Amino acid sequence: MMNYRKYMRQYFLPPEECLDWAKKDHIEKAPIWCSVDLRDGNQALIEPMSLEEKIEFFRMLVDIGFKEIEVGFPAASETEYTFLRALIERNMIPDDVTIQVLTQAREHIIRKTFEAVKGAPKAVVHLYNSTSVAQREQVFKKNKEEIKKLAVDGAKLLKELADETDGNFMFEYSPESFHGTEVEYGLEVCNAVLDVWKPTPEWKAIINIPATVETAMPHIFASQIEIQGRRRPQSSSAQRPRLRRGGYGTRHPCGRGPCRGYAFRKRRENRKR
Repeated sequence: MMNYRKYMRQYFLPPEECLDWAKKDHIEKAPIWCSVDLRDGNQALIEPMSLEEKIEFFRMLVDIGFKEIEVGFPAASETEYTFLRALIERNMIPDDVTIQVLTQAREHIIRKTFEAVKGAPKAVVHLYNSTSVAQREQVFKKNKEEIKKLAVDGAKLLKELADETDGNFMFEYSPESFHGTEVEYGLEVCNAVLDVWKPTPEWKAIINIPATVETAMPHIFASQIEIQGRRRPQSSSAQRPRLRRGGYGTRHPCGRGPCRGYAFRKRRENRKR
């Protein structure tokens, strides 16, 4: 057998005990549900959805009753960009629905994102960059201050472009690969971003705590999330499970994980027969 002892623990515990979540036996108010099918689900497909398929899927999500819908990564491809423009220009977004778009903390991608989201009645612009030890050292080859600067510079550009762009915008930030990030450092980066955005109880910013690469057990992750809320009273806090690992829906035939986008396509194929 392989020697499991050679593997180091890849997650970090909070600096203080965070187990209040374990004492609760019920929730006190309904969570805000955000569908990520149009991006995460589509991302796992061998053949991504076409523009018309994405529009049909969006309408289905609206019919289901979702009030927040992540519509994609508009700077990633022409289809993603065109899809978002179609939703806005065809007035397909209901008044009570907020769309969400994703962007890396890179200037040209942020600018392309705001070109795509111009005129949106209500939109969350979701900024992210990886903060984990592994990616700092092996991918970006940057120290903690340099990684934090990426996040802060991205946050500043979001605020600047939101002021210049027609639309109604809210901001979200993700410290990608949070499981592999020192908890106190993750807090430091998130708080630095919030210092730029200056959220209020009336205009909240969202801090999304992504598992990304799941290296900690669920109770560890719950404690990591709890400390974020303790030290961040003015923002909204969000947790999004990744569809490609341990989620729900139909497993992709190539084994890449659950994918409701695949289930949607199979339903369409069956209707055509």
